[in-house]
Amino acid sequence: MQLFKIISLLITSSVVVADKLTELSIGILHEVPESECTIQASKGDIVSVHYTGSLKESGDIFDSSYKRGAPIQFTLGHGQVIAGWDQGIMGMCINEKRKLYIPSEMGYGSRGAGGVIPPDADLIFETELVDIRRRDEL
Repeated sequence: MQLFKIISLLITSSVVVADKLTELSIGILHEVPESECTIQASKGDIVSVHYTGSLKESGDIFDSSYKRGAPIQFTLGHGQVIAGWDQGIMGMCINEKRKLYIPSEMGYGSRGAGGVIPPDADLIFETELVDIRRRDEL
């Protein structure tokens, strides 16, 4: 019986370690039909994205553009946002919604952010692409 408890504890410990994200994972929350997706976000585009960000470990929400009533706007693929966003938003269509599971290395890493994101925190962002301005139309 004692051996069973030790083995169970080791398995549980392995699951906790394995639960740490090691790469970006993308879930589609709302897919835009191909016939309605006239352009996809690509490097250099100025994109507008609504989002809600939470800590993977606790589920606590640390930020949301919806509360401010305005999406964030940035140039995609130019390092203006965390790497998980630059990669996770790439290829999205307007009105598409994705859930991005971002490992700490593609987020804020060992430094954390602003006292609300602890060091080495894996993040979850629910994102909605609301606008794309093509780099060649600017």
